[in-house]
Amino acid sequence: MSAVEPQEVRASAKWVRITPRKARLVVEHIRGRTVPEARTVLAFTQRSAAREVEKLLRSAVSNAEANHGLIGDDLVVKAAYVDEGPMLKRWRARARGRAARIHKRTCHITLKLAPAATATITRAAPEAPAEEKPKRSPRRKAASKAKAEPKAEAKPKAAATKKKTPAKKKESET
Repeated sequence: MSAVEPQEVRASAKWVRITPRKARLVVEHIRGRTVPEARTVLAFTQRSAAREVEKLLRSAVSNAEANHGLIGDDLVVKAAYVDEGPMLKRWRARARGRAARIHKRTCHITLKLAPAATATITRAAPEAPAEEKPKRSPRRKAASKAKAEPKAEAKPKAAATKKKTPAKKKESET
């Protein structure tokens, strides 16, 4: 039995001169969105990585239209991830004849597009409802109980252990 594989279009940009950490911030915004939504989000994102991801999205859509006969606006960003590329290592002169290393990081950005009907996107689970209170650790629980219950009056330890010495009598002149 031959299973029909859903079509998936892939495009990648390699050796992009942006740090992977900064590129991942932009890519997280478009994962799981339709192509028109992703274009809108990228157009209004002010990070420099957004321009590179937008170029890559355009490339992936044109690959889908030219090579697979798909309609660009019916596609969904199924997967989007950023991998680390090679690091350019440079040196900068510092005081007293020393040198400091400079890492110029690069990244590889990959986008996978699929038709909206066949795309199954895994997104992060929604946060817990606001009704539930976060669980406290036993230590904090005990501390909050102690604050709520009034303490019985107890003698201070310093007073209980201290020996009373007889006071010196003043000698009066006779």
